[in-house]
Amino acid sequence: MPLPWILFGAVAILSWLVSANLQRKFKKYSQTPIGMNGRDVAIKMLHDNGIFDVKVTSTRGHLTDHYNPVSKTVNLSESVFNQHNVAAAAVAAHECGHAIQHATAFAPLKLRSALVPVVNFSNNIVTWILLGGMLLINVFPQLLFIGIILFATTTLFAFITLPVEINASQRAIAWLSNAGVTSRGTDEMAKSALRSAAYTYVVAALGSLATLIYYILIFMGRRR
Repeated sequence: MPLPWILFGAVAILSWLVSANLQRKFKKYSQTPIGMNGRDVAIKMLHDNGIFDVKVTSTRGHLTDHYNPVSKTVNLSESVFNQHNVAAAAVAAHECGHAIQHATAFAPLKLRSALVPVVNFSNNIVTWILLGGMLLINVFPQLLFIGIILFATTTLFAFITLPVEINASQRAIAWLSNAGVTSRGTDEMAKSALRSAAYTYVVAALGSLATLIYYILIFMGRRR
């Protein structure tokens, strides 16, 4: 079955290119200073959008930034939290974009949040079910079919994530410019950084789809 291997190879190469490009751009834009650090950017963006019940915290790691809707916290990596540069501002504003989505009941975010328990359950058992399904394909093909259904939920989750991330970046870019955090010279840098980050989610979704196709082809091939 050459198709899935071609897909896997293409996705692997694309993933490497996107990751390398993301690291390069964030390193480059981290050298361009602005007047606010990531923490200040996040607080201002939240307050400008009428959100006062979300805390901005610092978390360990690199590019570990995320918004937690349960605790209502914008969690910024230490470099983003403390540094005064375009890359930090872009990341902080993007995470605040998710907080705004939460506050305004953005439909794709609500759908993704509803899928989280299902995806977490699937992730805990799907590997073993798929492995068992492939080993027992000739005597118990239904097990592989169950695994495919479970894995399909993670693929669906990956694709639903795309509009959530893109919208958060769009909100960030618009606010950074309108609030005067970035200027005419740095607007494009912020856009470029967030665009590169968005590509990682595209690659992840394509990788999940390629894996799903692989298992489907195995299931269908049992009848030959």
